[in-house]
Amino acid sequence: MVSSSGTSVALPGQHPSPAESAAEAPAVRLSEVRKTYGDVVAVDRLSLEVLAGEFFTMLGPSGSGKTTTLRVIAGFELPDSGTVELHGSDVTGSPPYERPVNTVFQDYALFPHMNVLENVAYGLRVRGVGKRERQQRASEALEMVRLPGVEGRRPLQLSGGQRQRVALARAIVNRPRVLLLDEPLGALDLKLRQAMQLELKSIQRELSERITFIYVTHDQDEALTMSDRIAVFSDGRLEQVGTPGEIYENPVNEFVAGFVGTSNLIERDGRSYTVRPEKIRLLAEHEADAADAAGIVREVAYLGSVTRYVVELESGETLVVVRQNLDMSASSALEQRGRHVRLAWRREDESELYINQAEETNR
Repeated sequence: MVSSSGTSVALPGQHPSPAESAAEAPAVRLSEVRKTYGDVVAVDRLSLEVLAGEFFTMLGPSGSGKTTTLRVIAGFELPDSGTVELHGSDVTGSPPYERPVNTVFQDYALFPHMNVLENVAYGLRVRGVGKRERQQRASEALEMVRLPGVEGRRPLQLSGGQRQRVALARAIVNRPRVLLLDEPLGALDLKLRQAMQLELKSIQRELSERITFIYVTHDQDEALTMSDRIAVFSDGRLEQVGTPGEIYENPVNEFVAGFVGTSNLIERDGRSYTVRPEKIRLLAEHEADAADAAGIVREVAYLGSVTRYVVELESGETLVVVRQNLDMSASSALEQRGRHVRLAWRREDESELYINQAEETNR
């Protein structure tokens, strides 16, 4: 999390600065970056480091500043203040073509009048690479993204997933040190999007020259599936940076807990905690296990592999509980709205929320 003054706040579960843990300079270092559009503060004194070779995801809702941050890294937008470094070089005022980065957009931006090979080789042609070399490198890039044999087709003759791979091949053929991906899977259907999430991570891992991937998304599942680390954005600020496990299991505040997955907020002894729905056990009222709460089942949703319950507590608050459907005969008795139940969870499954009071006051 970043304080209102822009100073990084160390929080449990966060890594030390990559600059401290890596021998080489980070692939990307943003220092006190601020970007405004009129009266709107899109990025507010943001400091961030991305390690070389990482698959790093910037996650947040619409308007959180993640895409603006990506555009600042690419050079499409210049910050009002602060600095941008790529592999130790200050590129704050440099135009996009002077930065060792490539960008893949959601609409792919393929040329419809060119075939696949020509699209992939286009950047090499602009750089003056000879025809034989650029065709060889373009073919190799298509092999990397597992798309051989389509060199002569036009983009409109390809499926959405194939066009996405062509756009990726066109980006990696230039051998950038950093690859920026702006919600490239957003236009795909759910099944294909899930398959491509695994493909992207696999491709990045298998590249002979490990490229740093910086991925922008509002989809928490994409972030958790692909990332080495995740930065959660809100209102132009960083809320938390950590591995997928750290972000999910130990959210630092209520925003992260609610945005990444579903969480139940629990107040006890003047402190705030979250517990994930799958960590709560749903007990019949007569069971002897020690319970942490009691209530009435108000909603039941069968979702195939799991069943989701909304339980109203005696206090009037509600908790969401998720049960794996391992034994439907055992759980069928609980699948009734209006049934009295007891809830139990382990204290070690709770995550305490840390609030920077000075920051909250200034927000």
